[in-house]
Order: sequence, then structure tokens, then C-alpha cells
Amino acid sequence: MKCCGIEVPVRTLPKLDPSFTPFYLFQKAFLQSAGTAHPVGIAIERADGLTSVMQTYIHGTKEQYAADCYYIDRLVKIALWMKGGFRIYVSDSHEMYEYLHKTYAKDGARSFDYHFMGEIYEHPFEVLWTEHLPEEKNDPQKQGGHTDGCRIGFDAGGSDRKVSAVIDGESVFDEEVVWFPKTNEDPDYHYDGIVSALKAAAAHLPRVDAVGVSSAGIYIHNRTMRASLFNKVPADLFEEKVKDIYIRAITDTFGDIPFAVANDGDVSALAGKLSLNENSVLGIAMGTSEAAGFVDENGCITGWLNELAFVPIDCSPSAMEDEWSTDIGCGVKYFSQDAVIKLAKPAGIELEEALSPAEKLKIVQQKMEDGDPKARDIYESIGVYLGHTLAFYYDLYKMRHVLLLGRVMSGKGGDLILKTCREVLAGDYPALKDCFIPSLPDERFRRVGQSATAASLPALRKES
Repeated sequence: MKCCGIEVPVRTLPKLDPSFTPFYLFQKAFLQSAGTAHPVGIAIERADGLTSVMQTYIHGTKEQYAADCYYIDRLVKIALWMKGGFRIYVSDSHEMYEYLHKTYAKDGARSFDYHFMGEIYEHPFEVLWTEHLPEEKNDPQKQGGHTDGCRIGFDAGGSDRKVSAVIDGESVFDEEVVWFPKTNEDPDYHYDGIVSALKAAAAHLPRVDAVGVSSAGIYIHNRTMRASLFNKVPADLFEEKVKDIYIRAITDTFGDIPFAVANDGDVSALAGKLSLNENSVLGIAMGTSEAAGFVDENGCITGWLNELAFVPIDCSPSAMEDEWSTDIGCGVKYFSQDAVIKLAKPAGIELEEALSPAEKLKIVQQKMEDGDPKARDIYESIGVYLGHTLAFYYDLYKMRHVLLLGRVMSGKGGDLILKTCREVLAGDYPALKDCFIPSLPDERFRRVGQSATAASLPALRKES
């Protein structure tokens, strides 16, 4: 098959989505076609001067201009949603600089990314020309794994909140409470729920030495920059009461103690690290969306966004559009309940429009448990998606372990996804055979609760 005139050989295709064109294979074919005569340098700056740098190549001809633009756009989009950033530097190619300057602009084709990244980094988004790229600069942090003292871990989910009281690594109290953060406009509702949970845990401790928080969303310096939990909160109240909501809740309740707030995907990866007793873990949760987190080879949380739901993985022009970001071919439509629903129609399974996405997923899951071959086709197709995409993710992360989590990975469907994924990796990417291990969590992992793991995030202050 072809993408932008580039022939992309794909050995294994998903039965229910034969137009699927893995970006990883497109990139390999593109670079082989382009050669090394026309370099392009790109650096993306995020908070505190931290910078990601890429050196790549294009064809640099009029005939391949469209392919060059497409490739560079995808490369920048991937870097933005994997690592984050508000400033793009471009060197070597004035043509690609002009294209990106026009595309990642207020009214450009990537206006969503322009506004989103500018908002979360609290800095106007910009694309700049430079003769010399800045140096790569990262600041991974050793978070988690701290078990000393009396700690509280809080996990903020979209349908329930969980809190744990932990003494020297042993959980002495756990509580799970149903709440409705996504539909509530009043930030005091969220604040009161957080404080209530913290106080419930504190009642089971002789003192509180530290608090760790796991929460869906994007957090920079413990501040809430964007999170679906607060979608209904008006913008002015978000700025006033939500950005520092966890900081306020902890310090108002316990005063000046160590605390840390982390994305729930990173905390899941950290839980995987603690369970496996291994570093270099990529966690991928397939549920309402695709959530991800990464713990590097040194056991550190990188501070990257890891928003793989919005990283493009499919080059097919007929790929499904994500309604939020308005882009096509992004992970959310391949590794979430949306993927199951999307594939139900070509599989021949009719789902009532009035049902919620979660209800539709349950119907397909039940059909899979009952041995329905149509449901089997859905999960096999997702397994093919995953096999190709994990090869791509390995190129990005160089992870040693992949833990596959979430409702989509539960039951027989999850087992079939993993089996098919391994077959695609073995058949289509034999060179990666011993590079990383994809797996489902075992019972030991399930016992390491998200909130208990969150409790281990902050280090205690050393006595002076």
C-alpha cells in the first residue's frame, strides 16, 4: 500500500481494517527513499528549558514535497504528545520551517495542538528558525518506591476515588468512594472530595509524613494543567481553584509536608516497576481512552506527557478521526473502547446507538466470552494494531517491559489481543524478539494498588 506516494510494505494487516498503514513502517520506507542529502533538525522545548532534539532527512524535491510535509508534521506531532512542548526550533530546511510555521499556528491545520500546548505550558506556542539547535536536555526524577514513614496515597479516577494509609510500606487502610468529578462544575465539590479522602486516611495514621497523588491529566510542578476530571469547571474557576487544587488540599489539611502529584499512567508504570522489580516499564491502559506512563531504565519518571492517545500510529487517509483533537490515525481509536466499537460494524455486530460506550464494550466482551467468532475478529484486529504499534513505541522508548492494562484487556479478549500481538511481533519484527516483553499484569501487580503506589511518590525530608 502507499502513503503520500511512498510504498509501504505491510506483512500482516488487521482483518477488519485492511487499510491500516503503520506509521513505523511508513517512516522506515520514507527514510530509505529520502536518503541523507537533505537533513532537517528539529528541537522541541518544554518546561524549564528541557528540550527534545531530532535529526532526520527529507527528499527535498518538488515532486516529494507533499510526502516531506506529511512526514515532518507527523514527527512533530508525535514528539509533542509523547514529550510535550511549546516551542519548535527548525534548522537546515527553510521549506520545512515555513511549512511548520504555517501548520502549527493559531489558524493552521494543527491549531488544536497550538492552543493546547500553549495553554498547558502557559506560554505562547511558537515555531522558530535557528542555525544551531539547542542541546537535548532532560531531567528524569527518582519518584516512588519510598516506603518509610506514615504516608497517604490518593488516586483520583473518573468514577471513583481511592485513598490508602500506608505505614512503612504496609497498607493499613483503603477506601474507595464513588464520585462524579467529570459532570460537576463546582471545583469545591472536587476539593471537598479530595480533603475528605485525605482525612479518612489520616484517621488511621499516628501522623502524616507525606502525601502522593495519582490523577488522570497533565501535571507540571504538581499543578493541574489539563485533566478530564475537571472538564465541566469554567475556565476562570479552573485557573483560580483547580490548577493548585492538590497543593491546596494537602497543605490546608496537613501543613508543610512533602507531596507529589503524578499522572496516573506514570503511577501505573511505577506500580509495574515495583511489582516486576524491574526498570524500563511502559504501561498502557486501554479503557475510556489510551493512557500511558513510563519508568525509564534508571527507575525514574521522565516528566514527559506520554499522551499516546494522541500520537499518530496509522497513515491511512481513511483512518478514523478523533473528535477532540480533530486529527486522524491517533492511538485513542485503536487502543480503547472506541476501537472495539469502531470494529464492531465491519465485524457484523450491531450495537444500539443509545447505549453508552462502556455498555457497548460490555456487549462485545460478553460475545467474546461466549465464543462469538465476530467478536474474536475484533480482538484479533486490535492485536494486529498493537503488534505493529509496540514496534513503533519501542523505537520511541526503548522499553524492556510493556504492561497492558484496562477494561479492553480484560477477559478472553485481552488474552487474544496479547497472543495476536506477540504473533505479529515475531512474524513482522523478528529483530525485536528479545528487546521487550509485552504482558498482562499478574495477581501480584493487581495487589499493588494505584493509591498505595501513589503514597510512595514523595521522599521524606532529611533531618538537618
